[in-house]
Amino acid sequence: MNLLRELPKIDKFIKSKKFEGLNLNLISKIAKQKIENLREKILNKEIVSFSIEEIEDDVKNSYEKLFEPSLIPLINATGVILHTNMGRSLIDKELLNRASKVITNYSNLEYNLKVGCRGERYEHVTNHLKNLLGVEDVLVVNNNASAVFLILNTFAKGKEAVVSRGELVEIGGSFRIPEVMAQSGAILREVGATNKTKKSDYKNAINENTAMLMKVHKSNFSIEGFSEETSYKEIKALCSEFDLLDYYDLGSGYIPELPYNLGANEPSLKDILKDDPSLISFSGDKLFGSVQAGIIAGKSKLIEKLKKNQLLRMLRVDKITLSILEETIKSYLREDFKSIPTLWLLFQSIEDLEARAKKIAQEIGKDKCEVIKTQTFMGGGTLPSRKFPSVGLHIKGKAVKLEREFRKNGLIGRIEEDKFLIDFRSILPEVDGRIVEIIEEILV
Repeated sequence: MNLLRELPKIDKFIKSKKFEGLNLNLISKIAKQKIENLREKILNKEIVSFSIEEIEDDVKNSYEKLFEPSLIPLINATGVILHTNMGRSLIDKELLNRASKVITNYSNLEYNLKVGCRGERYEHVTNHLKNLLGVEDVLVVNNNASAVFLILNTFAKGKEAVVSRGELVEIGGSFRIPEVMAQSGAILREVGATNKTKKSDYKNAINENTAMLMKVHKSNFSIEGFSEETSYKEIKALCSEFDLLDYYDLGSGYIPELPYNLGANEPSLKDILKDDPSLISFSGDKLFGSVQAGIIAGKSKLIEKLKKNQLLRMLRVDKITLSILEETIKSYLREDFKSIPTLWLLFQSIEDLEARAKKIAQEIGKDKCEVIKTQTFMGGGTLPSRKFPSVGLHIKGKAVKLEREFRKNGLIGRIEEDKFLIDFRSILPEVDGRIVEIIEEILV
């Protein structure tokens, strides 16, 4: 019981020189918990001695750990370029540096320099996107789910939106199209079967309460075999006939022609925009390769109505998103795809990937690893079931143990056929040196 009397008083304890310059409120909170834990151990006879210096060190260490970053950089060696769990699209450093000039200063975010009064934040990307896409107008919100919600709430609240049963998708985090529609106030009208939806199904569903015909891209699954779907062109023709709104939720949109024949069943923005859609929406951080955002494009009169919806203020993007998105769009307009890492990684040739893998293999030693041909997926709710070639470095040893050890060192690989692989499809060359260091540390 004498040990209990030796426990320090909080008010005196936090005056230690070790805590000078630190947040004493936090120090006090941590100290109270540490001393209480110590009290319980004494009562349970788990310890027979302690020192004030040890408690001080323990409290200070816990304090410092509070300020260690939770978000840390990782090496994505899974081969999945748009890995949702690791942040999807990468942002080019030079592109970010250009955007940072605005982000780190006051700016004309909502200030019209010509007339000296309040301006509109969306105009900073509007003209660039209009030039890139060839549409009448655009609007940017914080993600594509927000875009879907805003469009449905604006044009189909209390009315029916007709959607194919085969397109009622669920995206990551259990967000489902039917639930998003319900929250928006729109009434879902399902048509067709899971595997087949014909033009006549849409036509037969149209009634006096129908507001729009909506097509949803199957972003993370595919239907094979005995199946049929109605093209967007056919849906638009029906909308013109019955004076309804046509809307295509693309999920992910891309500009340049994709390599490895990946665009065979994945229409590009250019292809879709040929049909002159009333409204489309897509994500900024998927195949477009920029920041998280929902990009809405289409007819100016419809975009104006979206801007007048009071919900827009809750869904709008900030200066950081707009600045980086603007720089990305300018890279597209310059056809500078090297500034868009998502595309750069996707377009890398097998020969280039193999050369990098072989160089690392030579440094490590062929007795410890081998270069192999493999296949991967794009990820991020894009190009479902579409494999394309890649190159991996097989690190020899027990795959499960190696995966764990590499993960501890910030490199996330994958296990394939009981082999631990470092897949170069999702790795930028600038981290190749660090990969060598990690391998050498683990295979000592």
